[in-house]
Amino acid sequence: MTAFKFIKKFARDEDGATAIEYGLFAALIAAVIVGTVATLGTTVKGGFQTVIDELPAAESDG
Repeated sequence: MTAFKFIKKFARDEDGATAIEYGLFAALIAAVIVGTVATLGTTVKGGFQTVIDELPAAESDG
């Protein structure tokens, strides 16, 4: 195979570009998941903290 044919074949090969695109999509999805979990985690923690704070008052009213 001559160098010219190799370069021509390499230029037409899109497998590497497709793999990079899939990698970028996976990274974007992972970033969205991490952001969502972090936000929901803070919200859920606040809800549990409210319940914990109210428990002593409920025991004394008992």
